[in-house]
Amino acid sequence: MSHANEVHFVNDQQRPAFHMMPPANWMNDPNGPIYYKGEYHLFYQYNPAGAFWANMHWGHAVSKDLVHWEHLPIALTPSESYDKDGVFSGCTVINESEPTIIYTGIPDLEKKIEVQCIATSKDMINWEKSNKNPIIDALPGELETTGFRDPFVWKEEDNWYMILGSGIKGVGGAILLYRSKDLREWEYINPIYIGEDEELENMWECPNFFKLEDKYILVVSPYGKVVYWIGSYENYKFIPEKKGYIDLGDSYYAPNSFIDDKGRRIMWGWLKEQRSKEVQKAAGWSGVMSVPREIFLHKDGSLGMKPIEELKVLRGEHKCLSDIPISADSTNLLDNVQGDRLEIIAEFEKGDASSIGLVVRKSPDNSEYTEIICNIAEQNLSINTKNSSLAKEVDKGVFGDCYNFNDDTDGLVKLHIFIDKSVIEVFVNERQCVTARVYPTCGDSLGLGLLAWEGKARLKDIDIWWMKKI
Repeated sequence: MSHANEVHFVNDQQRPAFHMMPPANWMNDPNGPIYYKGEYHLFYQYNPAGAFWANMHWGHAVSKDLVHWEHLPIALTPSESYDKDGVFSGCTVINESEPTIIYTGIPDLEKKIEVQCIATSKDMINWEKSNKNPIIDALPGELETTGFRDPFVWKEEDNWYMILGSGIKGVGGAILLYRSKDLREWEYINPIYIGEDEELENMWECPNFFKLEDKYILVVSPYGKVVYWIGSYENYKFIPEKKGYIDLGDSYYAPNSFIDDKGRRIMWGWLKEQRSKEVQKAAGWSGVMSVPREIFLHKDGSLGMKPIEELKVLRGEHKCLSDIPISADSTNLLDNVQGDRLEIIAEFEKGDASSIGLVVRKSPDNSEYTEIICNIAEQNLSINTKNSSLAKEVDKGVFGDCYNFNDDTDGLVKLHIFIDKSVIEVFVNERQCVTARVYPTCGDSLGLGLLAWEGKARLKDIDIWWMKKI
């Protein structure tokens, strides 16, 4: 970050301090995460001209530990006839030791024309677009599609495979499958999966497709909550068996993932702002990455998700409390515990309460507060931001969805929470996550408390760390 930006943002109460984000301006989708020669690279959709969506470039950052990031020069700019209206999302692979970006170019944004392109590099800093671009310039002839973007590429034996986000008019979202020997000449195979779920939009963005143990995972972003399916893969077709959401909130979108040097599947998502465009422009920044998550399978075959271990290096001062009864229908404030940059691990005994959880970012006069609610009776996990801010230019509501707390039979609910200024991410039992954005206006909206409704509960343990900046 430049010194000028450091000065500009030093008093910004909303700007996250330990989540990865650009030095300034607009950011959205994570692009092309990859491990290469001892370093982790993360690209992202970026507008260098301001804190608003337009003029899409690929921003670029590098890290040695997945926590602390150095910003590098912009990797891709909209410079050619085939991408003059935007360098959209994609992925990065290593092709016979050569770093290669595969991305969607936009030659005409108004006409919604989308093509697929590649660029290569010798040093991961300077990127050269191929003279064969666009490598795919036409949709499959037999399909009437609603979109054609966001390539995700992997290699099996001697072939490269690519999936593209799409949709079929009058049918639903679709994921298209291609094959290549050299990343330049591509053969269309078929739709790997066509949606039949009326809840989902008819265009699926930013697909990811990968194997975990003996199962395959398909992830899509259908203009709403990010959906995943667990299933099998045969004859170039994906057969879904279980469906879920990568995140139950409305802020998390367009995730991208990679295999790291330890063999883990690591995933980032874009955390959208939930305040007006005018406020974002005035602030000078918009968008932030989620904390990196490890995606895995539990022994029962369900999808698991947890924050990566490397985040522990940010832990500062620590406080631990145990065996605290939580009275019914009240907020039990914790003495001498407050902050807007916290990691919290809390384990609850459910008791006979219908709901349990925490109150965070609470002001002394109760004018601002946010509730993290595990509704055991209704099987729902949510973040209630209706009272999170006195500002009028902020989207407020209850963000969450169904979650089966009875999946875990030991009677405990474990919440792993990251609070970073305007970001709240809540992991539950390493099985689900809900994310929200909050924008308290009071400088003293820092309080932390416990809640139980319609019955009593007990806090078994809580660990709280004050987190360092990156």
